[in-house]
Amino acid sequence: MAASLDAADPLRALRARFVLDDTVYLDGNSLGALPRDVPERLADVLAREWGELRIRSWAESGWWTAPERVGELIAPLVGAAPGQVVVGDSTSVNVFKALVGAVRLAGPGRDEILVDAATFPTDGYVAASVGRMTGHTVRPVPVARMPAEAGPRTAAVLANHVDYRTGELYDLPALTAAAHEAGALAVWDLCHSAGALPVELDAWGADLAVGCTYKYLNGGPGSPAFLYLRAAHQERFDSPLPGWNSHADPFAMEPRHTPADGVARGRVGTPEILSLLALESALGVWEGVDLAAVRAKSLALTDFFIERLAAELPPGVDAGPITPVEHARRGSQVSVRCPDAKAAHALLVSRGVVGDQRPPDLLRFGFTPLYTTFADAERAAWELGRALGGG
Repeated sequence: MAASLDAADPLRALRARFVLDDTVYLDGNSLGALPRDVPERLADVLAREWGELRIRSWAESGWWTAPERVGELIAPLVGAAPGQVVVGDSTSVNVFKALVGAVRLAGPGRDEILVDAATFPTDGYVAASVGRMTGHTVRPVPVARMPAEAGPRTAAVLANHVDYRTGELYDLPALTAAAHEAGALAVWDLCHSAGALPVELDAWGADLAVGCTYKYLNGGPGSPAFLYLRAAHQERFDSPLPGWNSHADPFAMEPRHTPADGVARGRVGTPEILSLLALESALGVWEGVDLAAVRAKSLALTDFFIERLAAELPPGVDAGPITPVEHARRGSQVSVRCPDAKAAHALLVSRGVVGDQRPPDLLRFGFTPLYTTFADAERAAWELGRALGGG
């Protein structure tokens, strides 16, 4: 079955664009595989752009404009028109900028922030800090309850497009519309959806969004995050981190900060050039790729894995997927609850199947459609069945 599905896969040729081996790698939702073109590009950056041109590369090699240039490569992957995505800083820093910016855009009279109650911890930590700094009350709310909970006091809503633990996909357009109906701004964390499924930030009305680039975008460990700043908000966006790189004239060295026009006001300090240019090269794998085909394969892969796992799990074993079965509610990962997940994970890794584990009892398997095969899914299900059956 897996062989025939792989033979019919319209994306099968993309796997050759990555450095892979016989390991079943299902942890692309934590760190994507290395695209083949990146080592050569980084070697040139080190030897020529840095080694030979040195300071001249800020202009001659385009280092200075890289945050916006790389943002333009990400923009079509998240449904953004040009001029609305900038790359730089970590996800955490960008969540801070986006959330404070949203609160300031909301204006006076709104004194609360709603945050996804099951959010990735950093988002919660940042939201709590923003609340302390701005005097806003931070209320953790389940995503499904956010439309009912948002009201006249709500300044901003911070939510994840895909739940990092369960793999549940939330209805971004509907939740954004509900936030707007309440007069609030919608800030989205796209870390587990960008590059895994179609995202239409412009069409869905998102105000601000943040995403990492080292998961499904395959930018490498610690690659810089991106910030989406809707064009309609850019003139009024007041960054809480007004660094020299976001100044209208950075080299004027003025004591007073004058924000740059457009999305550049989302910049802060000196760009992370090595990782930024590695990401730029990595994004080349997306050339000519249809996101609709990516989503179709993601759903087919996760359907197949769930089906095969059901067949491989030994009778009486208290284990199984907790990721929603409905396609409209599923991201590109399958989370499996099982006893002693830590030991099961270690056993899988020893047998060449790499996913990850989240305490106390979850195994997570991320399916990256650009390089994951149906044979990978079949082998992972078989090995997991053996591991949980004591084999």
